[in-house]
Order: sequence, then structure tokens, then C-alpha cells
Amino acid sequence: MQRRDFLVDVVRLSALCAGLPNEWRLTWRPQYADNPFALGVASGDPWSAGAVLWTRVAPRPLEPHGGMPGNRPVVVWEVAEDEAFTKIVKQGRYTAAPELSYSVHVEVDGLQPDRWYFYRFQSGEAKSAIGRVRTTPADGANTPLRFGVASCANYENGLFTAYGHLANERCDLVTHLGDYIYEYGGRDQVVRSHLGREIITVDDYRLRYAQYKLEAELQAAHAMCPWLVTWDDHEVDNNYANEFGENRMESAEQMRARRAAGYQAWWEHQPVRVPRARSWADLDIRRTTNWGALARFWMLDTRQYRDDQACDDGNRTVPCGDWDNPARSILGAQQEQWLTEGLGQSRSRWQVLGQQVMVAPYDEALGPEQRVSMDQWSGYPRSRERILNAIAERAPNRTVVLTGDIHSNWVNELRAGFDRPDRPVVAAEFVGTSIASGGDGQEQTEPFKARLAELPYIKWQSGRRGYYVCDVTEREWRTDYREVPFVTRPGAPVHTVTRWRVEHGRAGITAL
Repeated sequence: MQRRDFLVDVVRLSALCAGLPNEWRLTWRPQYADNPFALGVASGDPWSAGAVLWTRVAPRPLEPHGGMPGNRPVVVWEVAEDEAFTKIVKQGRYTAAPELSYSVHVEVDGLQPDRWYFYRFQSGEAKSAIGRVRTTPADGANTPLRFGVASCANYENGLFTAYGHLANERCDLVTHLGDYIYEYGGRDQVVRSHLGREIITVDDYRLRYAQYKLEAELQAAHAMCPWLVTWDDHEVDNNYANEFGENRMESAEQMRARRAAGYQAWWEHQPVRVPRARSWADLDIRRTTNWGALARFWMLDTRQYRDDQACDDGNRTVPCGDWDNPARSILGAQQEQWLTEGLGQSRSRWQVLGQQVMVAPYDEALGPEQRVSMDQWSGYPRSRERILNAIAERAPNRTVVLTGDIHSNWVNELRAGFDRPDRPVVAAEFVGTSIASGGDGQEQTEPFKARLAELPYIKWQSGRRGYYVCDVTEREWRTDYREVPFVTRPGAPVHTVTRWRVEHGRAGITAL
């Protein structure tokens, strides 16, 4: 292009932009009275050549639209080999859009495998905090992995002290298994109160994410390393199932609208790839991530596709209603097939299922009677049987299930079925407690201990708060449970309360 032609085009573009509405214009050097990166930074969904980098431009996060005026600010991003950013390896620009709440999702590619990098954002004169991101090992590499597992952080129930301790673990990866926020309206006489009513609209959900993400401990845990995230129920509505809300009074159309609002706000605030969906209400979050040849993570969704809970939900004596109907599924037929076929095709050393609700049955009735949760896999026994049979046939004793939701720690041996006590052990399940949900927690009661004594596949249980850390090699998997003694006041220390080992190819879980 000749210089004269270029200048003519610039003049024409300037004239065109002068006539555009303000919300359509790019703002190349925006000015902010407050820190536009108050919600921190995050990375996630890593691969061997890159990862997703996240932030959100919100100078006043608790105001509508994050305090933004409706323009489209340009955000500069940088990735460097060193924390001082003297060796920048990738950089670019991203336009933050009001339609997506000024969230920034950069898919950085072209990095070296199995490497740590630093990243940051800048808009105008403002710079974000610095985050650390690690690419996954190259295909075929059996590089050891250290990762943390967390879930369930009810802001009203307690402080995020456990997130702060997790940030000091220096993990390669964190998996978050859902209930990142809670949808309930603000209450009195709690540790700290949610802002506003129970959240329903997309702006409600955005405000709630902003309130949570302002917490320094959560920001530190995100900045430490990349995360793999999935959702559970409270990102939309407690115990919702597909298009059925908690109280079953909303119509399917109302629930789809609420799902769309919750799913969009979730995506806007998480370091995940661009969605593949016809609409926000159909956001598909099932995906895999490989850690070289060592492990394949299967991030599952047990909310969006499940059949409604049997027998009016809750804990029920079984059989009841259509509880045992083979057609019922907690994953939905398509996701079941995707997982089953994938387990047979994957050559990864370990198969890791990141999902929400407990797989092993907890029978709260003494004696021959069975009373189980309709919201967990126990409420979908034939669906559980199909998945456990697939594991037994395609990936026995090299499959580990990561579970959240229940606000307590459990170590469970998963059998090919739970209908007979002689079924072989085919997988391990590590259930993580909450970060804050449920308050300080509680000790086991004697009746509870008596019930556990009848369930030999449950190896250990605890009702305190915290997270767990897994160290994985070709030969073995080790899980250390970290607990804090309280979350209702600051300053709780963290302790390793128990350690467990799974040997690759060998049935069972052993205490260390």
C-alpha cells in the first residue's frame, strides 16, 4: 500500500468511527481512576504449547458492569520466561467487550512444552498482578505431576484460608470441582454476607463472582499455576438437574434462562477455552487435558445432562420410584458414550475423572436396609454400574476419580459394582472437603462410625475443611489430605491429617 493511500484510509476510518456509538469504539489507552484488574489473573486448560490466560477489566467490580463506561478497552498481554519480564516470548492485544462483562480470554500458543512462564496484562497505564503458568509435558513424556484439588467455597460460611494455604503448595496444576460460588441471597448472622438477593440474572451472577474473586487468597491460588475447572450445582441453583430447579416450581424455559445466565457468568470468570454451544444454556464443558503420557484428565458434567433425581430427591430408602430404571443417567447418554469410548482409546498411564458428586454409596441405614442420596451416583445406580464396568474392562486400577460436593473428606475403593461384596476393586475415589462450605466442620459421631463400619470400601472419612494434594508418577499415586481446624475466624494453620497410596495396576488403596 502507498503511503498516500494508507493516510486516506486512516482519515476515512476516523470519520467512520466518529459516527459510531461509544460502546462500539475501541479505546486504545483507557484511563482508570481505580485498578481495572482488581479481580486478579488466572490461567487454565493448559496444553503442551500453551494455555488460556484470564482477567476481567473491572475497576469497580461491585458496581454494574464493573464500573466500566461501555467502551471497548484494549488490553495488552505478555508472557515471559522471567518474573521481571526481561525475556518476553509472546505478547498481543485483546479487546474486552461489554457483552462478555469485559472478560479477557487469551489462548496463548507457541510456547515450549513442560515449562514455567510468567504472564501479566496492561490496559492504559494500569498493570495487573503477575501470574505463573506451566505448559504440559510433550506427548509421550512421563513427567511427574503434583496437583491440588479443591471445591465448595461458600463465602457466607467461612473465610478462604484454605485457598491461601493451597497457594503455598507450589503445584503444577489445580483442579476445582465446582461450587466455586453459591447462589443464595445474603443472610444475617453469618461469617460474612453475600451481596443482594438470590442470584438469577446474568448481572446477579457477575456480581457474585466479583465478590468472591476479590478475595486475596483465591487470587493467590489462581496466580500460582493453571487450573482445570468444572461446575456443580451452586453455580446455577442448588441440586438442579438438567432443566429442573431446586424447588421444581420453575418452568423448563425459566430454568434454561437461569442456566444460560449462570453458565455465561461462569465462563466469563474462568480460564477456560471458547465455548462450543448453540446457546449459553447449552455450554459444553466436558473436555480432556493430557499431562504428557502420564495422565489424562476427564472433566465431567454431572448436572446439565442428568435425569431428574428419583423419589423427590434427598436421602431415600431404596428401592423407590424409578430409582433403578436402567434408562436413567447422571451423565446423559452422549457423555456416557464419550467417556466409555475414550477410556478404551486412551493410552495415558493414569485416567483421572474430575467430577462433582460421590460415586461410592454411603448407606446411612444400619442393617440390611439401604438409604442413600438421590443426588449422588447412588441415585443413578445403573448409570454408575455402566461406568464402573467400563473402567473394569478398559482401565482397571489405573483410574482415579476426583470428587467434591459433599463438604467432607472420603477415601473410597470403587468396585465393579456395589450389588455384591465380592465385586473386585477397579478404581480409587478421593473425595475432597470444602474450602469453607459448612463452616468449621465436625467430628464423627458414634452412630456415624457404626454406619461406616458396615461399608468396608470406605477407607477413611473426615468432616473438617481444606483440600488435598496428589503426587503422581508412573508407578504410584499419593494423596495427602490437608485440613484447617477452623474457617469462621482468621489465622487457621494447615495440617496433613492422612496420606494414601495407589499402586498402578494393583487393586486397592493403602494408608501411608
